[in-house]
Amino acid sequence: MTDQHTTPDPRANTDSRAPTPTTTPDTEPAGELASRLGLGLAALGRPAYITTGRTADLGADASTDRSVEALRARAHSQLDAAWWLGIRYVDAARSYGLAEQFLGSWLAAHPGRRDELTIGSKWGYEYIGDWQMQAAAHERKEHSLAMLDRQWPETQDALGTDPDVYLIHSLTPDSPALADEPLLERLREIAARGVRVGFSTSGPEQATVIERALALPDSPFSAVQTTWNLLEPSAGDALAAANEARWLVVVKEVLANGRLTPEGAGPNEADAVAAAGADGQPLDGLAIGAAVAHPWADIVLTGAVTRRQLRENLAARVPGLPEARIASLAEPPERYWAERSARAWT
Repeated sequence: MTDQHTTPDPRANTDSRAPTPTTTPDTEPAGELASRLGLGLAALGRPAYITTGRTADLGADASTDRSVEALRARAHSQLDAAWWLGIRYVDAARSYGLAEQFLGSWLAAHPGRRDELTIGSKWGYEYIGDWQMQAAAHERKEHSLAMLDRQWPETQDALGTDPDVYLIHSLTPDSPALADEPLLERLREIAARGVRVGFSTSGPEQATVIERALALPDSPFSAVQTTWNLLEPSAGDALAAANEARWLVVVKEVLANGRLTPEGAGPNEADAVAAAGADGQPLDGLAIGAAVAHPWADIVLTGAVTRRQLRENLAARVPGLPEARIASLAEPPERYWAERSARAWT
C-alpha cells in the first residue's frame, strides 16, 4: 500500500495547507502524519465510554480519577500534547459529556492557537449520563430542528467560537434528517456562516447513508465522519466518492474502540495481530497506517487518552503488506456492529 495523499485544509474546498508544527524542548513534531491525525475527545469528556482499558488508562477510582476536575485536567493535558506534536484537528460532540466545555476552556487559556486549529463538533445526541459510571443510559438521539436549534448555540457557548465543522451525529437510514426540509434549510444557514456542515455515520449501512446524502439536491453537506478500520472497511468506496465530491472525510474508530490495540486484541483479532507482526509494527500502528494510506482520508481520529498513546499513534506508518492481506481482515459489517453495540460502558 502506498500513501499518495495531499493534505487539504479542512476549512477550505480547494486550498492545500499542512500546518507547521511548533516544538518545545521535550517534544518533536511528527511531520506529515501529525497533519493527518485529529484528536477525538469522546473518551475524555465523560467518565464512562466503550473503549478498552479505561481503568488502566484513567484509574480505578471513579470519584477521583473520573471526576469533572480530573477529566478536565487530562483533556487539557492531551490537547497540549497534541498541539506540541503537530496535531491541528480536534473533534468533540454535544453528547461527549463536557468535551466541548473542556475544549473551550483550553482554547480560552491559549487564544493564539484557535486560528491554527480545525474544530469539529456534532449535534443530534445529548449526554444524559449525569456523570455516573453505571447510568441507565448515557446518550439520547434526536435529529430534529428543535434539537439543532437548542444544541447549535450550546456548542457555540461551550467552545467560545463557531466550530469549523458541524455534523449531524450518527446519521443512519432510519433518521428523518435527510427528508426534513426545514432542518436542511437551517443547516444551509449555518453553512452560509462558513461552517462545513455534514454528518457522522454508524451501523452496517454507513455506505448507503453517504450515497443518499451525496445525491441530495441543494445539499448543505460538505463533510462526513465515518467508521473505517481493518475490521469494518465497508464504507470505503462511499468515502472515496465523498472525497471526489470535495467533501472533508474524517475517519473515526480506526482502532475499533480498542479491539485493534495490543492490549485490547482478543482471539477474534488474531489475524490482525499476525498481520501487524508481519508488517513489523504494533497492531495500532498497522490500523492507523492502513487508514492513512487511503488518499480519501483527510483526517484520521485518534481517541488517545494518554500521552504515551498519542506518541505511539504518531509512530504508525503505511503498511507494506499486500492489499489483499489487509482486506482479508474485514468482518461482515453486521457482526462488527453487533459486537460494538454489546460493548460495556466502563
